[in-house]
Amino acid sequence: MPTLTLKFKDNKLGEYPIEPGKSLTIGRKESNDVSIENLAVSGHHAKVDAVGEEYLLTDLKSKNGSFVNKELVTTHWLKHGDKIIIGKHCLVFEYNEGEKRPPAAAAAGNMDQTMVMDTDKYKDMLSKAAPAAKKAAVATGVLSYLAGGEGEIELTKKLTKIGKASACDIVIGGLMMGKTAATISKRPNGYSLAFVEGMTKPKVNGETVKDSVMLKEFDNIEFGAVKMQFFIKS
Repeated sequence: MPTLTLKFKDNKLGEYPIEPGKSLTIGRKESNDVSIENLAVSGHHAKVDAVGEEYLLTDLKSKNGSFVNKELVTTHWLKHGDKIIIGKHCLVFEYNEGEKRPPAAAAAGNMDQTMVMDTDKYKDMLSKAAPAAKKAAVATGVLSYLAGGEGEIELTKKLTKIGKASACDIVIGGLMMGKTAATISKRPNGYSLAFVEGMTKPKVNGETVKDSVMLKEFDNIEFGAVKMQFFIKS
């Protein structure tokens, strides 16, 4: 399994393996898996989710932001050697030697207050990241209920979780439904639906999804009695 190595300047502070199917939280509070005692770090700053064979970093609306290789990110699929900058600390994402790697995808008493960083290095990273943050919005995938629900769900997140757990973005009940039954990943080349766990597997146009599949416009998706249609909204 891959590892996050926490560093401050040239000092190694700890190593944190990311277990398959698990999440690893990062922040100032001790309840996090990776606790960083620095006022520039938000209480719950970011997290890394293991999704199949890949790993997704998500910024949890932190005050000072999360950077990967000096680029300000909201979400980012991690690659071997990526350097995550949180506050003044660095987390290096690395696979163990010989491990299979997926192909490239497309002050005390006041610790509940987060200080806003005001350093030249931070301002420089923000200024370089600004052009990317101003890119025009692209077309968005949408799920429209055909049965078992009403309305539409816009797939604006980089990773949308579907299952019976209350933490999922789309909650679908059922005894055989997995806590996180499936995910929909937003990628540069489109949207990918992947089966994660549970006895109820998703179907696309009547075909059971055992691993993952790229979605096409007007595909019909089934989760037990729930049926939805996928389309693109400009």
